Amino acid sequence: MQTNLSDEARKLPRAAEAEAILRSCVHCGFCTATCPTYQLLGDELDSPRGRIYLIKQMLEGEEVTRATQTHLDRCLTCRNCETTCPSGVEYHSLLDIGRAMVEEKVERPVGEKLMRFFLRQVIPNPIIFDSSVKFGRLLTPVLPKSLSSKLPARITPPGTRPNTQHTRRMLILEGCVQPTLSPVTNAATARVLDRLGIQVQVAREAGCCGAMEYHLNAQDAGLQRARRNIDAWWPAIEAGAEAIIQTASGCGAFVKEYGHLLKDDPAYAEKARRVSELALDLVEILRAEKLESLQINSSKRLAFHCPCTLQHAQKLGGAVEAVLTRLGFSLTQVPNAHLCCGSAGTYSITQPVLSKQLRDNKLDALESGNPELIVTANIGCQTHLDGAGRTPVKHWIELVDEALTE
Repeated sequence: MQTNLSDEARKLPRAAEAEAILRSCVHCGFCTATCPTYQLLGDELDSPRGRIYLIKQMLEGEEVTRATQTHLDRCLTCRNCETTCPSGVEYHSLLDIGRAMVEEKVERPVGEKLMRFFLRQVIPNPIIFDSSVKFGRLLTPVLPKSLSSKLPARITPPGTRPNTQHTRRMLILEGCVQPTLSPVTNAATARVLDRLGIQVQVAREAGCCGAMEYHLNAQDAGLQRARRNIDAWWPAIEAGAEAIIQTASGCGAFVKEYGHLLKDDPAYAEKARRVSELALDLVEILRAEKLESLQINSSKRLAFHCPCTLQHAQKLGGAVEAVLTRLGFSLTQVPNAHLCCGSAGTYSITQPVLSKQLRDNKLDALESGNPELIVTANIGCQTHLDGAGRTPVKHWIELVDEALTE
C-alpha cells in the first residue's frame, strides 16, 4: 500500500515501523472474513482493512475525528486478521501506534476518561483489585447486572503449594487479577509441575505484565511495568531459571513482546530480548514433558476455548487440545473456534454491547457439543464466559490438577 507520512508523523518514535507495516498491506480484504467486529457490524471501518486506512490517513496528515477514535476503540486486538493475512501485516503494532496518536489528538468524553483512569488504577494493582472485588461481592444483590456479572460466582481455594527443591527451576508470573479471581490456577500449576520434577519460583516484586495499561493507551505506564518485571526476574534468570511461565495467555502474549517494545531502550533492550525468549505459555512446557508419567486418565467431556492471545498472538492453536487429549480428556468439536469471545482485556467493560454479543455467540458454539465443563487458558476469557452463568468455565490446568488428586 503506497503511503506518504506527514512531517509530523515522521517524528514519531515508531514512524519507520508504521510505514513498513502500511506498505506490507495489499488491501486484499481477506482479514474482513475473520474479523469479529466486522461480522457483527458490517462496517468496513470496523474491519482491519478499514482501520488500517484510518491510521494511514491520520499518519498522512488528514483530520482525526472522534469517529476515528471510535472505530479504533472497537477493535478487540484479537489478531485473528494476522492469522488470516497472506502478507504478514503486523496489524496489532500499527494499531498501537495509531491509537497512541489518536489519544493525543482527540479529547475523550469525561465519562470515558474517568472509566479508563479507574481501570488503570485498580486492575494492575493486586491489593486494590482484591479489595475492590471483595467489596463488590458484598454489594452483589444491589449491583447492576453489567457489574455483578464481572464478579466470580465461585472462587476455588488455591490449596497448598509444594516446597520440594528440584534441579529444574522456572519462574511464574502471578499476574494482577488472577490471584483474586482464580487463585487455584497458579497453585495447580505448581503442583502439576512438581510432579514432573520442576520447581516453580515467584519473584514477588513482579506484578502486572503491563498489557492492560498499554492497550488502554497508557503505553509509557505499561512499558514501565515491563521494566519492573524484568528487574524482578533478572536475578533468578542469572541464577539459571530455565523459563518464565505464563498461565494467562494474555500476559504471555505481551511478555513475549517485551523484546520488541523495548528494543530501543539501551538500558533494557538486551534484558527484554532475553525475557521474551524465556517467556513460555504453560502448555509449551507441559507438551514437552513425559505426561504419561503423571498416570492419569480422565474421562471428563470438555469444550476448550482457545483464547485469541494463545492461537493468534502466540500461534499455539491446538496445543492445549493435544495435551488434554494425551491425558485422556474427551474434547468436543467447537464451531468457529477462531473467533473471539469478547473479553479482550478491558473490552468487556469499555465495549459492553459488542462484548456480550460475542460472548453469547461463543458460548453457543462451545455448548453445541454438550460438554460437562468449558476450559480455557486465559483469566480474562475465563471470567467473561463464566459470568454468563451458563456452563461452568475453568482454567485447563485446574482439571489436570484435579485428576492427579483423584
